[in-house]
Amino acid sequence: MTTAGPTPQPVLPSPGNVTIYTTSWCGYCKSLTTQLTSLKVPFTKIDIEQDSNAAAYVEHVNGGNRTVPVVLFPDGTTLTNPPSGVVKSKLAAIPVPVSSQK
Repeated sequence: MTTAGPTPQPVLPSPGNVTIYTTSWCGYCKSLTTQLTSLKVPFTKIDIEQDSNAAAYVEHVNGGNRTVPVVLFPDGTTLTNPPSGVVKSKLAAIPVPVSSQK
């Protein structure tokens, strides 16, 4: 019998940013990051093939599957393989704490 470990806890992106969990060979990941760059949406990429904790987190949010891209928002919510416009809209709808505004 396999015992499940603790739920992986990622570091949340800073307000106004997202984290994208990817692989080096994922065409959808490359497309999303290219589109987000064009839309000027700031992001950090994490390759789940190079980071076992990130891979465990992706599996956790996708019911055991390593489906990418997974986008993590500052409020802790995620979307799997979302359109870039949805990422931009969702990110814009998340309030930025007063202490983070400049």
